[in-house]
Amino acid sequence: MLPSRHLRAAVRQRSHRPPAAGEVCSGKLDADVIRRNKAITVHMRAGRVGEAERLFDAMPRRSTSTYNAMLAGYASNGRLPVALSLFRSIPRPDTFSYNTLLHALAVSSSLTGARSLFDEMPVKDSVTYNVMISSHANHGLVSLARKYFDLAPEKDAVSWNGMLAAYVRNGRVQEARQLFNSRTEWDAISWNALMAGYVQLGRMAEAQELFDRMPQRDVVSWNTMVSGYARGGDMVEARRMFDMAPVRDVFTWTAVVSGYAQNGMLEDARMVFDAMPERNPVSWNAMVAAYVQRRMMEKAKELFDIMPCRNVASWNTMLTGYAQAGMLDEARAVFDMMPQKDAVSWAAILAAYAQAGFSEETLQLFIKMGRCGEWVNRSAFACLLSTCADIAALECGMQLHGRLIKAGYGLGRFVGNALLAMYFKCGNMEDARNAFEQMEDRDAVSWNTVIAGYARHGFGKEALEVFDMMRATSTKPDDITLVGVLAACSHSGLVEKGISYFYSMHRDFGVTAKPEHYTCMIDLLGRAGRLDEAQGLMKDMPFEPDATMWGALLGASRIHRNSELGKSAAEKIFELEPENAGMYVLLSNIYASSGNWRDVGKMRVMMEDRGVKKVPGFSWMEVQNKVHTFSVGDCVHPEKEKIYAFLEDLDMRMKKAGYVSATEMVLHDVEDEEKEHMLKYHSEKLAVAYGILNIPIGRPIRVIKNLRVCGDCHNAFKYISAIEGRLIILRDSNRFHHFRDGSCSCGDYW
Repeated sequence: MLPSRHLRAAVRQRSHRPPAAGEVCSGKLDADVIRRNKAITVHMRAGRVGEAERLFDAMPRRSTSTYNAMLAGYASNGRLPVALSLFRSIPRPDTFSYNTLLHALAVSSSLTGARSLFDEMPVKDSVTYNVMISSHANHGLVSLARKYFDLAPEKDAVSWNGMLAAYVRNGRVQEARQLFNSRTEWDAISWNALMAGYVQLGRMAEAQELFDRMPQRDVVSWNTMVSGYARGGDMVEARRMFDMAPVRDVFTWTAVVSGYAQNGMLEDARMVFDAMPERNPVSWNAMVAAYVQRRMMEKAKELFDIMPCRNVASWNTMLTGYAQAGMLDEARAVFDMMPQKDAVSWAAILAAYAQAGFSEETLQLFIKMGRCGEWVNRSAFACLLSTCADIAALECGMQLHGRLIKAGYGLGRFVGNALLAMYFKCGNMEDARNAFEQMEDRDAVSWNTVIAGYARHGFGKEALEVFDMMRATSTKPDDITLVGVLAACSHSGLVEKGISYFYSMHRDFGVTAKPEHYTCMIDLLGRAGRLDEAQGLMKDMPFEPDATMWGALLGASRIHRNSELGKSAAEKIFELEPENAGMYVLLSNIYASSGNWRDVGKMRVMMEDRGVKKVPGFSWMEVQNKVHTFSVGDCVHPEKEKIYAFLEDLDMRMKKAGYVSATEMVLHDVEDEEKEHMLKYHSEKLAVAYGILNIPIGRPIRVIKNLRVCGDCHNAFKYISAIEGRLIILRDSNRFHHFRDGSCSCGDYW
């Protein structure tokens, strides 16, 4: 039985009366049944589903072909639930019946249902296997596609070409070449497909070698080479191939237009465009896209307005252009005017809002997308998962995970990597690791996400264990991997390990140290109190220190209360980034902790003179799919009175347990009692209090803060976690802190 039987049971749009005895034809069909079957097919192809249903219901006799015509019609008209219901009422379904439904399930992205149906099929033919090969390949599940290819007892040209295309589309050209070399009976389509695979990877020498060996070339062969050289920036060779081509079609011309455009040669692109003997929507879109890529939106709009043949891709180009240029109002206007929208349109507008920082609006658009019945593509899923990660909307992210599985995407690399990042950024370590273990394909991004995720959470040993696992695979560590490894060592106090990796990474992994690696090392040495070594490393670097490196040194100065070094580092930062408010505050913290109120005042005056404004701190959390935001001394939250009353009671219990306010963290020269009051209502404390009051016992309290957590709140949360018996997971601008039973995962090393 298909796993989607609950869906079929819920469908009440139409019920199919089981045929009475003798209704289903067997043996030779009479002319009337054949005529009516053809009429059903005609109605369904024209989208006249109601007419087909009336004809079907009126038939005194039906054949399996009658049911198949209805089944194929429902599938082609997007009526999959009804098709599922009808399928189970077919008295004697044949292989065509099964294949029709199998294809419908695969096209609708219900790969789980397709696999279940495949397993129950009594007879399978080459069409069956080809559907499974292509559907899994289309979702990036190449290993599963190969499994069905190997299972096929008989392989036809479609099977071989489908498997070859699967490797090529997913960038696995080496495996494609091995498959290609395993037989000799390939047609021009196959040669072109493999050649295109090399072109996509920029391996033009190998593409040219195939092109030269081709027993027969067609216009696609020439177009592939022209576009390949053009995309690689070799417009001289692209133009030479264009001039040599014995036959040119509109795509040959368009390839040259796109090539000139992509290489910034807009005048040449427009000259070729104007000389084209004929243009199609792709040609127009290529020229519009050329202006869009250069952020010349006025020129793009001029051309767009005179296009005689706009299609959804044309609208999407304009929509994407406005979105990438940060022109959100214009992007939304285009989106609202579109006569037809597809999954790309929705993904583009979602990305526009997400990139502009409108996270809640992004999620609201997604809800509207669902109401419109639009299919969610992989780009939209990745964008939505990233949005959930940004605001730590874990519940929403988990719902998206469920929809991913239902959509049949499984855990392919593209969406799987976004899912990993979402779970890590939401502080859900267990589900992040489970998602990683379940991924069917992993790449360097997958490994790097897990290593960096553990690093940010302060789980250095776990990060290094994953790094060791990565080294045991065929995936080569890159410079991003080593940044994660060094960050893991820094956040966990693994000083000697970090030093060892830093000085051996070029020898062992071929990675040359970049500024990011040096920043990690300065941070690592500085946190450990080895300030002289950190400064020595900065002097020996092959490039000048940037503001991030000086910031790491300033942070270390705060930890070890070295105001002299802190002032020196801050002055460098002020030169490089005079508007970096965080550095003024950090230096003020150093002065305040030593009671140097005069210099604290100087910092405040300096900020005012330079027009630098301190970024207000705020915290937020998700409760029952709603995001709640808090600011220091919040007086607008609807449950503020309840929150403050709880904090007052909690403060007394904390003090009984030994908690003392870190009044030295307050950047004002006022009485200690007033300082205590100012510390008590920090945004992260309000958020944690709200979480304790509203999140059931046994579930973690997850809070995000836009700035670094202050020392007093960090200390307070250790007491709160013990008193309330709750796990508190705090994500600040620098890292994660897991508070449990009176201690923090960072070991106070932050």
